[in-house]
Amino acid sequence: TLTFSSVHCFCEDKMKFTIVFAGLLGVFLAPALADYNINISDDNNNAGSGQQSVSVNNEHNVANIDNNNGWDSWNSIWDYESGFAATRLFHKKTCIVHKMNKEVVPSIQSLDALVKEKKLQGKGPGGAPPKSLVYSINPDKVDDLRKLGKNIANMCRGIPTYMAEEMQGESLFFYSGKCFETNILWIVNISFCGKTVEN
Repeated sequence: TLTFSSVHCFCEDKMKFTIVFAGLLGVFLAPALADYNINISDDNNNAGSGQQSVSVNNEHNVANIDNNNGWDSWNSIWDYESGFAATRLFHKKTCIVHKMNKEVVPSIQSLDALVKEKKLQGKGPGGAPPKSLVYSINPDKVDDLRKLGKNIANMCRGIPTYMAEEMQGESLFFYSGKCFETNILWIVNISFCGKTVEN
């Protein structure tokens, strides 16, 4: 037979458990989404300079990089789930999508750790120079954004979107056209080349 005191004790213990569980839930959920502001300084004042803000979503395996540099501002999304990355060039009103080179682009765990440790502030971590990737933009527009994943589809919806392929070997030496360069977090320099960015 339950007495008033035993019921009161049971309810009190249940309340304590609920509070503790909610607290632990908050601890585990908090690291899933993290936002950081990083100041990328560049004496050459190219497209990679400016204020960059980073959002790392470990739960959905997505990283967003926003580069605020006036007319040359851009936004990139690295979708580790789909394997695609996209960069939106604001002054060109264009989205460029390419496959992520996993040998060059850091994993989302490494990116999160680099940002948390504040190794990307100022003029870089002081280690090895950034790796470089060069992409050739296909002039044909993407007709179905859904195949690129919902994250990229949402960012590029209503904007002319083009696929780009990585240039390697001899093709790099013979290309003489204009490229739009992005310096992403002092980790990797990505250049997009083609008539889409020349005009």
